[in-house]
Amino acid sequence: MSMNETPSSERIQIGFFGRRNAGKSSIINRLTGQNVSLVSDVPGTTADPVRKAMEIHGLGPCVIIDTAGLDDEGKLGRLRVEKTLDAMRSIDLAVIVTGDGEITEYEKELMSVFLKKKIPYIICYNKDDIFHFSFLPEDVAVVSALENRGFDHLIELIRKKASEKLKTRGLLDDIVSENDLLVLVIPMDAEAPKGRIILPQQMVMHEILLKHAKALICQPEELPDIIRMNKDISLVITDSQAFYRIMDIVPENIPFTSFSILMARYRGTLEGEVKNAAVIDNLNDGDKVLIAEGCTHRRTCGDIGSEKIPRLLRRYTGRAIEIDISSGNEFPENLKEYSLIIHCGACVLNDREMKYRMEKAMVASVPMTNYGVAVSFMRGILKRSIRMFQEF
Repeated sequence: MSMNETPSSERIQIGFFGRRNAGKSSIINRLTGQNVSLVSDVPGTTADPVRKAMEIHGLGPCVIIDTAGLDDEGKLGRLRVEKTLDAMRSIDLAVIVTGDGEITEYEKELMSVFLKKKIPYIICYNKDDIFHFSFLPEDVAVVSALENRGFDHLIELIRKKASEKLKTRGLLDDIVSENDLLVLVIPMDAEAPKGRIILPQQMVMHEILLKHAKALICQPEELPDIIRMNKDISLVITDSQAFYRIMDIVPENIPFTSFSILMARYRGTLEGEVKNAAVIDNLNDGDKVLIAEGCTHRRTCGDIGSEKIPRLLRRYTGRAIEIDISSGNEFPENLKEYSLIIHCGACVLNDREMKYRMEKAMVASVPMTNYGVAVSFMRGILKRSIRMFQEF
């Protein structure tokens, strides 16, 4: 997968924060070599966070995020600040920019927030003609966006800090070896994105190639012929919505799982989501369930989140369950009204955003599970769909 094809959820997310007119946008434009952010002497030019995908040598694909100043004023300013705070949910590294050589209460508050959230940060002094260091403290960069000075050191600090967040584990670690034969069941129905396959499927194919394993790809109705003609299948991976179509086709001796279950394991949330699936058995009439999707798309007939899972949930429990649906960056502020959250595979969300959602649910004492886990639980095949993982 090339840098241009690397999804945002798999890139290191680097956010630039600070007061208005500290020079955040100018620094980002210098860093990226493009006019990504609007630069003006008027305070509060940056409104919604601006994101730019790029690659930093020695670090790899990343996303640079420009945010509004935390000292913004007025009703619109408060909305901008809220957007800035929301951006903190997904960042892996923060760069705190100050343009007047001072660390004020705003910068100190940012440091406190990042420490609390366990987000590593760098302090970047802009406009280097204002101040001079006889000794440069660790994790501090001094640059001039106007004169284009000091950026090599800033990039080196970013590379050093952000590299700690790079993943070393893949989706198929511990379950796929060289020369294994996998079957990927990928429905191409009304819900399949036109002209492409979804991210977890792409990631699985990429890892199969890296591990020098082999793969056969088919739609659900083609699976019986695939199994009949191949006696050495090591694993079957399916889209969650096709579980019910293949669970009686795959022989008991062949392990199978779903792409969303693999994503949950990759994110480190699978163990809790498996445990929380049992809550489905305790749902009652009038209980509210939140179906949460990370991506946004126009819903069509047969949509798994808005139609298939709610229908299966009501049929399985026999209860009159209320369903709410959230999508994209939206995630309800108040979760206490819900008895259960069923989240998608979160392929477009990064680890920190998913951790934020999990912790938010835990604080509200609301169990959260995942599409693939919930569907396999209600189909009675959850144990089988996770038995190939060493942790279970």
